[in-house]
Amino acid sequence: MFVSKHPASFDLPRYLSLQPLFSGLGEADLQRIAADGCALLRLVRGEPLPQGCPQGSECFHIVVTGQLKLFALASNGGEKVMELVGPGQSVGETLMFNEQAHQVNGQALTDVLLLRIPKAAITAQISRDPAFALRLLDHASQRIQSLQRDVESYCLHSGVQRVAGFLLGRHAPPQPGAGLPHTVSLPVSKATIASRLSLTPEYFSRVLRELEDEGLIAISRRDIRILRPQSLASYTLQ
Repeated sequence: MFVSKHPASFDLPRYLSLQPLFSGLGEADLQRIAADGCALLRLVRGEPLPQGCPQGSECFHIVVTGQLKLFALASNGGEKVMELVGPGQSVGETLMFNEQAHQVNGQALTDVLLLRIPKAAITAQISRDPAFALRLLDHASQRIQSLQRDVESYCLHSGVQRVAGFLLGRHAPPQPGAGLPHTVSLPVSKATIASRLSLTPEYFSRVLRELEDEGLIAISRRDIRILRPQSLASYTLQ
């Protein structure tokens, strides 16, 4: 892992202004947050997400480029992928204010550039602007809702429905023409996606072949052409 203060070529205040949590803040506040201990971290593929922060402080990370997986480990060594985190998404912000120690297991699936933001920068912004705390609550509630949708999917949806939903969710074509064919690229390996969907790799591949045999998709390595999006959505209801 390589850590550096943000270089001059990286306009951190502007980058922060593009993130939902910080959008709408004034330039002065963005400058203060950027100067309050933020740093860039570079992880190579396969490297674990760093645990903790310097001098025992607390922090969270935003993925600038690359892809991370967050996972849980079973007592037998098995791994369950909980979340795939890409550019603009964050890790650990909902745990900063939790007094109970909780470890986030993460690993770089590609070379990753992370922005580390210390808790002190966030609490200082809340002191300056108490309304900023509402942004944190809204952000946390969205994460909880996402986890709730995941649990509902695992409990109520079949494997075919989960795979089709994942493929359709990878691309949101603008209107008009929402039902036109389009291509999605799998961001990570099929085994990782299968774990994310609580499926075995073998079952995930079998569902893809089934959808291809039905003429709904065409597979070319990690690129999947969705030939009939509306039919794919309807297929899960059969």
